[in-house]
Amino acid sequence: MSVVHPHRTGLARPRRVLTAAVAAALLAATACGCSDSGGSSSAGFDPPDLKAQSELGKGEGEVNLIAWAGYVEDGSNDPETDWVSDFEKRTGCQVNAKTAASSDEMVKLMKTGRYDAVSASGDASLRLIASGDAAPVNTDLVPNYQDLFAGLKLQEWNSVDGVTYGIPHGRGANLLMYNTEVVEPAPTSWSAVFDDAAKYRGKVTAYDSPIYIADAALYLKSTRPELKIEDPYALDQKQFDAAVDLLKQQNANIGEYWSDYLKEISAFKSGDSVVGTTWQVITNLTRAEGGPVEAVVPEEGSTGWSDTWMLSAEAEHPNCAYRWLDWIVSPKVNAQVAEYFGEAPANAKACDETGDPTWCDTYHAADEDYWKKIAFWNTPIEQCLDGRTDVRCVPYAEWVRAWTEIKG
Repeated sequence: MSVVHPHRTGLARPRRVLTAAVAAALLAATACGCSDSGGSSSAGFDPPDLKAQSELGKGEGEVNLIAWAGYVEDGSNDPETDWVSDFEKRTGCQVNAKTAASSDEMVKLMKTGRYDAVSASGDASLRLIASGDAAPVNTDLVPNYQDLFAGLKLQEWNSVDGVTYGIPHGRGANLLMYNTEVVEPAPTSWSAVFDDAAKYRGKVTAYDSPIYIADAALYLKSTRPELKIEDPYALDQKQFDAAVDLLKQQNANIGEYWSDYLKEISAFKSGDSVVGTTWQVITNLTRAEGGPVEAVVPEEGSTGWSDTWMLSAEAEHPNCAYRWLDWIVSPKVNAQVAEYFGEAPANAKACDETGDPTWCDTYHAADEDYWKKIAFWNTPIEQCLDGRTDVRCVPYAEWVRAWTEIKG
């Protein structure tokens, strides 16, 4: 396995911690449901009336991208890792890439109008759609789109009312990892880090981001059915308060909140952490370095992430951008990115191109039953994402404030 540089590493993170100001901007863009169309969309807001490009024209000679570390590699970080140079040779479009450190930064950069496309995550994509910074995408201009896994298409974080706003790039699950020599019996529930966390006081670890509140909500969905939680990103005040209370209780047992994957590997190897949330790539690397760990999707299911390449509504180089969107999900390139980055590829044909023939099995790339257990990260807004219209759901600005309180 090559050296992996996931976009969630401490090399360029913490990744998804949004400021209250930016979260408030999302609320301003979406809470009113403002639109001239009258009525409201299934997403809880009506996007600006933007049209997708109808045909592909001549390339403009360059393309300006915003991306997570590891998504746009030209050989400068690793001479053997380069899928940019061939793109430039084939299309005549020079790639100018800006590595972003967070979804917050990506949204700010997209608002400048200087970038053509961005590899947005679920906690940024709805903001970009609602604000009119992301344009609808004509998938007919992205031939490789037809080979993407169906479970990634037309999802609530990359589409609105059947309109596609991006090209899925890859996906991953947030797993429960544990030290097999310490944590017995092997855990099958998130109770290991919530209700039973006191057993491992000071050695429990959790992801350092407001979006982690959804992990608590997902657990409560199963363990406290009276709360009637349907979507961990659509929480009314009572549901939200219950998730926050659970995390405040958990805080007493936390040894470290982490956002640096290298630090989590080190903590599990040393025994400073013995149970907590993780990603498959971290589990693999910890094992490779001798750490006695296993990781599972608990019986309650799990949260997860899916990144989407989105096109700027003000793109100066839309034709080169469309060529990039198609290139990055082409089978060979998508396989390269998945292995370098540490994720399940989006293109089904990429599984025949990976250097490790077991990669797609390990990352459950084609196992849609597996992904049905994953609640992918999304951006909470006042209009409840689960479809409720009789209550106000807690918007992300309040998640950010609560996270500060939780950590003390």
